[in-house]
Amino acid sequence: MADDRDRSDRLPADRKSAEVEAFLRQVKSMPALRPASGRGRLIFALDATASREATWDRACRLQGEMFEAAAALGGLDVQLVFYRGFDECKASRWLGAAADLHRAMRRVSCVGGETQIGRVFAHVLSEARAAKVNALVFVGDAVEEKVDELCRLAGELGLLGVPVFVFHEGGDEIAGHAFRQFAKLSGGAYCPFDTGSAEQLRQLLGAVAAYAAGGRPALVAYGKRTGGAALLLAGAVGGKEPS
Repeated sequence: MADDRDRSDRLPADRKSAEVEAFLRQVKSMPALRPASGRGRLIFALDATASREATWDRACRLQGEMFEAAAALGGLDVQLVFYRGFDECKASRWLGAAADLHRAMRRVSCVGGETQIGRVFAHVLSEARAAKVNALVFVGDAVEEKVDELCRLAGELGLLGVPVFVFHEGGDEIAGHAFRQFAKLSGGAYCPFDTGSAEQLRQLLGAVAAYAAGGRPALVAYGKRTGGAALLLAGAVGGKEPS
């Protein structure tokens, strides 16, 4: 057991760097965005099946960065969506404060079951038809549904201007292939992460929130302030390295 713990499941540094660069290139190709209302609307969807129980607490801690990144840009409204167990897929009300989202997430426990990404996409489509949704963030590790149908829904999200930012936990190659398609068809971006990249995920979540709340100028400003992966993301979106 000790040996297993010592062998970190982190991606090799060169591979991780290449995958982050691919994420940046995807975001660079996205159109400029500026919410007309002054407040961005972002749906934060998570897989809450048993396989993700060990990392749910980490997600709770990381989500606050999304609000912090958008606070000075007119704010951000976030809706939490999760699925778990047998046929359970729920959505919160729209939340305008990090503390409210944190409380909502803390009330959720992970339960074994199959993925329900199709229900998540269908819900986001319904919300986007009622009022503009600027982005969908999805965090998961598996796909157990018909990929062709999910791709159709992802394409519909793209037609409505809802990019899907997929953050893939773990190394499942089948899931990774599907997640890349969802991101591409929706006009979003895909990025893998592991147990060793929580800080990177925190920064990228903040960068996506800044993009949702204020478009590329806000993303560049956020990248200059925080540095790291967000600074690289801002440089890619702006077409050059921020000074």
